[in-house]
Amino acid sequence: MSGPAIGEQEIAAFRALHTRVGDAVETALRGKREVIDLVLTAMFAGGHVLLEDVPGTGKTTLARAVAGALGGLSRRVQFTPDLLPSDVTGTSVFEPQTGQIRFRPGPVFANVVLADEINRAAAKTQSALLEVMEEHTVTVDGVGHAVPDPFLVVATQNPIDLDGTYRLPEAQLDRFMLRTSIGYPELLHELDVLRPGSGAGRIGTVPTVTSPQQVAEAGRRLATLHVADPILRYITELGAATRADDRLRLGASTRGLRALVRCVQVYAAANGRHFAVPSDVQRLSAPVLAHRLVLTREAQLSGMTTADVLADVVSRVEVPRPTPQ
Repeated sequence: MSGPAIGEQEIAAFRALHTRVGDAVETALRGKREVIDLVLTAMFAGGHVLLEDVPGTGKTTLARAVAGALGGLSRRVQFTPDLLPSDVTGTSVFEPQTGQIRFRPGPVFANVVLADEINRAAAKTQSALLEVMEEHTVTVDGVGHAVPDPFLVVATQNPIDLDGTYRLPEAQLDRFMLRTSIGYPELLHELDVLRPGSGAGRIGTVPTVTSPQQVAEAGRRLATLHVADPILRYITELGAATRADDRLRLGASTRGLRALVRCVQVYAAANGRHFAVPSDVQRLSAPVLAHRLVLTREAQLSGMTTADVLADVVSRVEVPRPTPQ
């Protein structure tokens, strides 16, 4: 059941909140505001992020800075082939002093969880994390334990070093609301990072500008933001076009299209609007949908990427005409 419509004043308050959090995170991760905004979009939309990047580009800094800005708890899990599901979710332990069995929470019980090199863990451990991402609950011995709210998983993959890795299946990739990469900084920003005394990368200097409760409440309210039927039809037609494209053997799922709607709601509000427009869909289609698509063998051999195909699909699907709000 949705609450009352979001008014202009509430939208302005959220835009200010989004800007404050982004500014705080940027004190530690310089020159990457576009990536920061994407991660914040996923956080407010209640989803998770997959970062595909080489080591040393600031993935850990980004996750910890987001947690610092919202005053929440952050945890980092280094995924390795010998990592067990209980090492991620937690386990029951026997306490000799009391003679009782107590649940010991794992590192997923945090507001922001960095799952570093998720593709280096075995499928069973990957599935344990992805189940928590979907359910927001860990069940041990028949008892459910809820993770904090908000709950954001920032998982990383190294697209270059594939030795000793376990590829994430398409069904698991579909659990991530969006995929992006940080990339190397531009020259001026890298000079700033290298300068002695620079605050870049220092998590302790990130100011706390909100609270987990405020972020969670904002996310719940934004789920009621207006998305007109023409925009929803536009998103549906984009999804149908990917499924009919001969270059793809797997098109966008319904889960992916729902994720796009949620991201569009947050993105519109972050830009000061209480309604979505087609450009919101176009801006977010690649980070939200590209990793959910699978190329045919012929398309792969021709050097195409899913982002290339998606860009072509977006250019071909008719954009809805503006309607009075």
